[in-house]
Amino acid sequence: MQMDEKLKIKLSIADRVYPLTIDPRQEEGLRKAAKNIESLVKKFEQNYAVRDKQDVLAMCALQFASKIEQGGIDRSESTKAALERLKALDELVTLRLDTVSE
Repeated sequence: MQMDEKLKIKLSIADRVYPLTIDPRQEEGLRKAAKNIESLVKKFEQNYAVRDKQDVLAMCALQFASKIEQGGIDRSESTKAALERLKALDELVTLRLDTVSE
């Protein structure tokens, strides 16, 4: 299969089939995503009295989106903490160098 060739696949999500034309490199990620959505749909249907698939899919979308957003927040906080530690280390090194050079 050449690099510019597309792959036709079908994914089933919430009792609907979605035909897609994709880059072959996307197939594994899309299939895993569809499997995760299906799993979460079943979990919500079993644990909550939800009558409408739209509501279940909205709850799934919220769950996945919140994980992405929280991951960004966590990374941002980790980066900020790392920068603060680096700044403190830089000040210590600068202080020691100033002391040594005197």
